This record gives sequence, C-alpha cells and structure tokens, in this order.
Amino acid sequence: MNATTETRKFEAEVAQVLHLVTHSLYSHKEIFLRELVSNASDACDKLRFESIANPDLLGGEGVLHIDVSWDEKARTVTVRDNGIGMSRDEVVANIGTIASSGTRRFLEAMSGEQKADARLIGQFGVGFYSAFVVADKVTVLTRRAGAATDAGVKWESDGKGEYALEAVELAERGTTVILHLKADEDEFLKRWQLASLIHKYSDHVAFPIRLPKEQDGQPTGEWETVNAASALWTKPKGEISDADYIGFYKSLGHDFNDPLAWTHNRVEGSQSFTTLLYLPAQPPFDLMMGGRDERKGLKLYIKRVFIMDAAEELLPNYLRFVRGVVDADDLPLNVSREILQHNRQLERIKGACVKRVLDLIEKLARDEPEKFATFYKAFGNTLKEGVVEDHANRERIAKLLRFASTRGEGAKQAVSLDDYIGRMKVGQDAIWYVTADSYAAAAGSPQLEAFRAKDIEVLLMSDRIDEWMLGNLDEYEGRKLRSVAKGEVPLDEADKQKQEEATRAAEPLLKKLRELLGDRVADVKVSARLTDSPSCLALSDYEMAPHLARLLREAGQELPESKPTLEINPAHALLRRLEGEADEGRSKDLALLLLEQAEIAAGAALPDPAAFVQRMNRVLLER
Repeated sequence: MNATTETRKFEAEVAQVLHLVTHSLYSHKEIFLRELVSNASDACDKLRFESIANPDLLGGEGVLHIDVSWDEKARTVTVRDNGIGMSRDEVVANIGTIASSGTRRFLEAMSGEQKADARLIGQFGVGFYSAFVVADKVTVLTRRAGAATDAGVKWESDGKGEYALEAVELAERGTTVILHLKADEDEFLKRWQLASLIHKYSDHVAFPIRLPKEQDGQPTGEWETVNAASALWTKPKGEISDADYIGFYKSLGHDFNDPLAWTHNRVEGSQSFTTLLYLPAQPPFDLMMGGRDERKGLKLYIKRVFIMDAAEELLPNYLRFVRGVVDADDLPLNVSREILQHNRQLERIKGACVKRVLDLIEKLARDEPEKFATFYKAFGNTLKEGVVEDHANRERIAKLLRFASTRGEGAKQAVSLDDYIGRMKVGQDAIWYVTADSYAAAAGSPQLEAFRAKDIEVLLMSDRIDEWMLGNLDEYEGRKLRSVAKGEVPLDEADKQKQEEATRAAEPLLKKLRELLGDRVADVKVSARLTDSPSCLALSDYEMAPHLARLLREAGQELPESKPTLEINPAHALLRRLEGEADEGRSKDLALLLLEQAEIAAGAALPDPAAFVQRMNRVLLER
C-alpha cells in the first residue's frame, strides 16, 4: 500500500445514512445522478466566484462544464467537473464526517414512514451518499484549483463502514466520481437513460452537462451538451413555459413536488436586477430552525456569476421558505458577506423581494383559495413571525393571517381579520380572541361563555406563536385586539348594575374564598365572563397567558412568579355548596379545586398534581 494511503472509519452518523440510503431508496435510485450533478454544479459555481479575485485558478481552462460518461465493460458511470475541487482535508470533512452537513437531522427525519422519501436526500447536504444506492464501490479523484499536480486525492469506499484515502498525481483540477455499479443496475449504462435523467432533473443547471457523442452505438471521441445550460431567469417571460419554471424549481430546490406559485420580474433603472421567486408546496426540512443551513432559500448572482446562498441578506427570516434566484447587474463583484450586510443597493433589492413575495401570497389568497389554503397550512405560522419582525409590512401580513373562530365549524375553518370586522356586531369596537395550547382548549375555554351568550364572535388561537405575535399586534384597521381572558369585560349599563348587585350579594362568599386560598391568588371576584362554569382565571392586560408561561418554563426560561385572579360564578351549584359548607377541611378542598380546575382550563401547570388528585378523590367519595 502507498505510504500516503490510509484507511478510516466513517463517523457513526454517516454509516447510518449509508445504511438507510442503500436500503430505503431503491424505488428512487435514479436520484443519484441528480445529486452528483448538483454537487458538480456547486463546485463550478464556487470556482467561478473564487476566480473573480484570483483568475489564475482557472489555469487557462475557462469553460466550466460537467461530463457524464459510462463504460459498459467496466460497468462504471463517471461524473466529472472541472470546478473548484477538494484538498485532502476537505475530502475528509465533506464525505467522511458530519462536518457542517445536515446528516444528523436527516437521520431524525428518515424514520418510520419517511424512510423511502427521496425528497429529503438533497435537502440535507447528504446527496453524495445516494451514489451507493446503485454502486457497490465509489471512487473519487479530486484536486483543488491552484494546488500542485501531486496534491490530488483519491477517496474510495464500498459504503460498508470504511473508506481509503490516497495521495495521487492529477493533471487537471476538479472532481471525478466513479460509480462501480451493482450487478442489477445495467439500465444506467445506456446513453438514452442518462440523457433522459439529465433532462428530467438537471436541464436548467447553468453549466453544460455533456455526454459522449455516439455514432452507430460507438463513441466518436467528441462531447455533446445535453442540457439547456442557460440561466432561465435571464430569458423573457414570454419564452418560458410553466414546465420550464417547474423544472428549474425542482433542480434549484431539490424538491420532487411542483412549486405552488412563482413570480418572475425584471427591474430596470438606476439599479437593475432580476428576481425569480417560488413558493414551495411543502415546508423545507429546516424551516423551524431558521433556515440557516447549507442550502439556503435564495441564490444571489451578480451578472450571472454565483456569489452565495444569501437568504438572510435577500429576505427577512419570516420568508425563509421562499426559493429562487436574484441576479443583480451592478453590485460590486468583490462583494463579501460583511459588505452585503451593510449594502444599500442590496437593501433595495431585499425590499423589492419582500414586496414581490407578499404580492404573490395576496394573489393566491384573492384568486386561488385552495392553493392559498395549502400555503397557509404549510407556512402560516412562519408568516406570523413577520408581524413581529417586519413593522413596515405588519398590516399586509396581518391581512393574510387566518384563524379558527366561534362562528366556524372546527379548527380548519379559516377566518381573516377582515372577515371578522365585516360581521362585527353594532357597537362592538374590539376584535376578541382567546389563546390556548390546542384548538379544543380554546373552543372550550370558560372565558368564552358570556361572549357566546351575547353572540359575539371570538377568534380561537391555538398555535404556540400566537401569544408572542399578539404582543406586537394590538390593533388592526383601527380596532383593538383584545383577549377575552384579560382585563375587564365591557358591559352596558344594565349588565354593570347586575354585576354590582351580584358582587354585593356574594361578598361573604368572596371573603371566605380569599381566606381559604390565601396567597395562592391575587384576588377573588365575581365574573362577568361565566354563565355555565364555576370558575376561571382572569389576567391583567399585560400578563402572559398561563399555557405560554408553562411552555417557556418547561423550555428552561426563568419567568417572574405571578398570582392569578380567580373569577367565580356564584350561581353555580359548586359555589352554593361551598357557601353552605361548615366543615373547614371540605371547604378548603372545594376552594382549591375551584382554583385548580380554572388553572387546568387555562393551560397552567398545577403546582402539586398529586394533592389535586387526592382532593378530587375525597370530594368524589363524599356522601
């Protein structure tokens, strides 16, 4: 063995990925070519960018391309690019270990019924391993651009736990991946099959993908470009079919699904740029992790030269699900991430991108309600983040939000804020809502009882983000948004008088409850919210909902302790029983149960669940 050869074990997670890929993706095995061509395209993009500052890296070979070839006798398929290439350390980092890839999250996602889901492959940066679906051995030959010819690296593995590394002499820069096909994979040794797969998955890759020319079934020694090899977004819209747009999206986003919608625009003037932006039909795997991973939502080009995946510079975080490209004519070519973050020209482009995306979503909501419902199911919660993050577009975003309602028929009934305002009762001046940690909890909240009795519609908000969002959305179209569980319930003069009379009549009961509950509560009051339930919690206007406080504490956040106000319905049988109860122990049990059931209904955590169960059992066993 060569003195520079060494054998290494894959990291445990990579070995698991290899096992899953080779045993679970047999029905999608053709995606290996899509992934290897995509990696080759990325390598060409990187070289084109680095050569801006260092033209010598091109070494006289300025035409970047990807070659796909096959050898029936040797039973190999080869994918070669003349892009940036890799050093020995980069080979180890990119193929042999987790490095910065999404391998661990891929393993978490590829579980249960998702094991055969090929859509996940490229999205996690683990697409190289799909080569082992069709190959029992893979050889990689690579040399980084600018490195000496003796700095080549050979990587080889059968995918069963180990790989070999060897230093080799390579005359040309770039990367060659050789797949030694398994015995039953002869279909990939046919030119027509390889050409068909390139058209299907990689037609819009912006570099020439070449196959050897054949005449009478024999190679001629020449190469033929088989993909469109053009920047689709630079063509006039009239020359691009829907099939072209969809094909480009799939090659761009590693997504098997069609996009939901797209918008393609060219801006001319003092600052010229082109945008092609897509709404996916399903969330990317890393959506709720902020999208700060290897594969970002938008690609930034300058005069068709790829610069970077720059989602955070081109779109705010709440639009991180958008896929597409932005190609600017006049940004400085020596642009860097640091400059991008403080570049006024880029801020204008970002503003235009936000406008185009919101225009597109509004058009779906207006003209294609079924598509909008699909979009909202996938991205509604992410869009809500914009209410907090994007003050300039807060009203536009709020107009797109949808909620369940006491007028609707179940959790799926979508109500916009405009819908709500359009059917407000005469004299009603607020948009009323309730928050809870599930639809059932919101719909069954005791705080709704008086509003139902008065036929006042209430929005039912049960997503975790809602309470946080509402902290930044206190008004819409001049109407205040108010929680049915917070502050005082508005009463007309007749109701105020009834409330005052009920409070005076219940004063002895209120005093008894305050004494029994002691420092467990801030106060006990007669409720204007309740008609059927015995008790509920009432919060101040700025107090955090109990279910959200519980979730934050469970996540390890420290929150200041606050005591709830208990509101009671003196007409309820439980309160009448407590009022007439002479035994102090039974009175204490009843009082605490009234508080604890109110806490449960509000989603709060009981301080002592075992004591609650014992109290409940004592009351149930009483004769």
